[in-house]
Amino acid sequence: MTRIVVLAAGKGTRMDSELPKVLIPLKNRPMITYLMDSIRAAGVDPRPLVVVSPDNKEIISQELQEYSVEYVIQTEQLGTGHAVACIKEFIERESPTTKNIIVVYGDHPFLKIASIQKFAALNPEAVMIMTTVLPDFDDWRQNFYHWGRIVRDASGAVEKIVEFKDASAEEKLIIEVNPAFMCFNKDWLFKNIDRLTAANKQKEYYLTDMVKIAFEEGYHIDTINIEPHEAMGINSLEELKVAENLVADNKL
Repeated sequence: MTRIVVLAAGKGTRMDSELPKVLIPLKNRPMITYLMDSIRAAGVDPRPLVVVSPDNKEIISQELQEYSVEYVIQTEQLGTGHAVACIKEFIERESPTTKNIIVVYGDHPFLKIASIQKFAALNPEAVMIMTTVLPDFDDWRQNFYHWGRIVRDASGAVEKIVEFKDASAEEKLIIEVNPAFMCFNKDWLFKNIDRLTAANKQKEYYLTDMVKIAFEEGYHIDTINIEPHEAMGINSLEELKVAENLVADNKL
């Protein structure tokens, strides 16, 4: 059994809105509903988990009434790793037969049904990730410049993901970036997630650091490449405008 986890606890501060970020309208619809439609159509998890904060649970649940979902509360905003750690007790109590966990983000509205299904068909020993490769960071692709970079070793194996604020000048030149879609073996994830630390410039627990933990344990981290349009996330008003223009031009 595979469970899908949608991280949706973020606020809309950078979007100049009092709404939770995932409820910011994209072409007159809350952006998270695009993702929820794809998850529902993929047929992988009949009741995906949506991780919310205590103060946005009610409004998000109201907007998602037509979807069959379950909610988990992230009591503090301590990063994506902490958000996923919050599901551990729920999964172990309510879904003990779960084998794999897919983590996606409510502010990434364009993830395709086929990609969700492809991810769900995988059987990671530790973790597998989706990546996207850009020709450059020009034009609408500037949206990706501040994303984490996929760092590979000399053999081409994924070694780690470095968040932009922690990246060196050389690492910022890497054009393979991290949309943050990840598929975990549940047992491995819950065994190791408490190893995350907040020793970074954001002082947050990064879920992406699980990749480095897996690499250091000797696991091979397989990747699925998706197109930049599909990978796009929305974290600012400028990025929202880019997404709206691409939708209007039928490029998404």
